Amino acid sequence: MANPELMEKIVSLCKRRGFIFQSSEIYGGLNSCWDYGPLGVELKRNVKNAWWQSVVYERDDMYGQDASILMHPQVWHASGHVEGFSDPLVDCKKCKHRFRQDHLEDSTKCPDCGGELTEARQFNLMFKTFLGPVEDSASIVFLRPETAQGIFVNFLNVATTMRSKIPFGIAQIGKAFRNEITPGNFTFRTREFEQMEIEFFVKPGTDDKWLDYWKEERFHWYVKYGIKQEKLRLRQHAADELAHYAKNCYDVEYEFPFGWSELEGIANRTDFDLSQHAKFSKKNLSYFDEQEKSRYIPYVIEPSAGADRSTLAFLVDAYDEEEERVVLRFHPYLAPIKVAVFPLMRKDGHPEKAREIERMLRPHFHTDYDEAGSIGKRYRRQDEIGTPYCITVDQQTFEDQSVTLRDRDSMEQIRIPISRLLPVLQERLNGIC
Repeated sequence: MANPELMEKIVSLCKRRGFIFQSSEIYGGLNSCWDYGPLGVELKRNVKNAWWQSVVYERDDMYGQDASILMHPQVWHASGHVEGFSDPLVDCKKCKHRFRQDHLEDSTKCPDCGGELTEARQFNLMFKTFLGPVEDSASIVFLRPETAQGIFVNFLNVATTMRSKIPFGIAQIGKAFRNEITPGNFTFRTREFEQMEIEFFVKPGTDDKWLDYWKEERFHWYVKYGIKQEKLRLRQHAADELAHYAKNCYDVEYEFPFGWSELEGIANRTDFDLSQHAKFSKKNLSYFDEQEKSRYIPYVIEPSAGADRSTLAFLVDAYDEEEERVVLRFHPYLAPIKVAVFPLMRKDGHPEKAREIERMLRPHFHTDYDEAGSIGKRYRRQDEIGTPYCITVDQQTFEDQSVTLRDRDSMEQIRIPISRLLPVLQERLNGIC
C-alpha cells in the first residue's frame, strides 16, 4: 500500500542526518541527481561490501572485475543498445509536457491537461560524449547504460587468466548512466546510478537450474541483511515483457512506500551477448570443455541489482517510529556507525576517558564521539542514524573501570569492564565489522 507520508519522513531524515543531499543544492539542485553524505556513503559502501562478500569472497566460482565506463562504440552496436535502447516519447501539443507512451493509459490525450498528444518517437537513453579534442561522428562514445557488456567483452580474459571452468561468474560494481525521461521516487530511479551485477556462465541445458538457484540465492540475501521477508516477493516476467535476449526472468521486488518495485532482476540471457560480440568483433568467444571434449557458447544467468535501490530499501525497511523516538534498525553490518562513545559529563575527566575508549575501538569499528546535549538526546541521535551500541563513561567508570553499554533495539543497558569491551562488541556485532 502506498504511503507517501513515510517517504517524505525518510527523505527529510536523510537530509537532516547526512545520508543523502540534493546534488548541487546551493544552485537549486539538478533533477534526479543525489549526493551521498557522510552517513549515506557509509551505508551504501556497507551494502556494496555485503554484496561483494556474499557473491565473491564466500564463493569459489566467482571473480571480480572493474571495467572502464567508456568502451569502444562497437560494443553498443553489438549489444543492440544503439539501435534498440530507447523509449517511445509523446508531447502534449497544448501544455508541452512530455511522457513515455508506454506509461500512459490513453496514448492520445495528455494526462495533465487533456490536450492532444503528438505521434510517438523513439528516444535513445544512452548519454553521448566525444573522445578526444574533435567533436565529430568519428569520436562519439557513450557513457555505459549497464555494466554487463564490460563483463562480456572480458569473458575470455578472465577465463584464460584465472583458468576458469564453467560454471563460473564475473561480478562487478560500477556506475551506469541512462537519460531517463521520467526519473523519480528519490534515489529509486536516477540518471546516474550504481549497479551490482553478476554474469554467471553456464553450459547450455543447465541454464534453467542455475536460474532457479540464483533467484533463490539473491532473494534470501536481502532477508539475511535485515529486510522483512513479507516486504519482498519474486515476480516472474510475463512473455510480453521479457527482453528480446531473455529466455526467462524474475524480479526481486520490495514494497516501497510508493508501491511494489524492482530491486533486482535475475535473467537468463541465453548465449545472446557472447554470440553478438563474437559476430561483431570476429573473435572466437566459445568455451572448450576439456572434460567433455566439446565446444560451445555459454549461456548466461544475470543477477543485476541496483546499489542505490538496495540502499534505499534497507533504509526504508529499517525505519521505525516509537512513542519517544525514531530508530533505524539496520543490520549491524550495514549500520554506518557501529559504536558511539559518550562522556556523561563534560568535566571531571569524563571526556578524556571517553576519548581514550573511542580511540581504542576506532581501529576495529566505525565509531562516533558525542558530548553535546543531554545523554537522552545523544541516545536519540544515535538511534535515528541506526547505531547499534552506545557506550557511556560515568563516575562509576573511575571507581571500577566499567562503562555502560546500551543496545539500540531493546534500549537495555548493562555494565561491562572496559577490558571486555572489544571482545563483547565483536561478539555482539558477529565479528563482521
